[in-house]
Amino acid sequence: MDEIIWWLTGYDGQTLQQHIKNKTDFESFFAQAPRLNTNVSKITGVICGYRVEDIEDPLMQKVRYLDKLIDELAKGKKMDKILRS
Repeated sequence: MDEIIWWLTGYDGQTLQQHIKNKTDFESFFAQAPRLNTNVSKITGVICGYRVEDIEDPLMQKVRYLDKLIDELAKGKKMDKILRS
């Protein structure tokens, strides 16, 4: 899971652990992210009944991108596919 979060946000392990320790909310977590991965536009499909590529609210779209990637991990998809390599 950490690898997915690092890929999506650009955080490193230490910084991610600090956010977890501080119980950072999603708005701050994504606002402070070093960089959103340039391949984020390759994340498509439905999660929680919504097409992630069609979500208009920028924060909600980032949350759903993460949700979609974690869902793919839980379904056993290979990591190179999840990370859109």
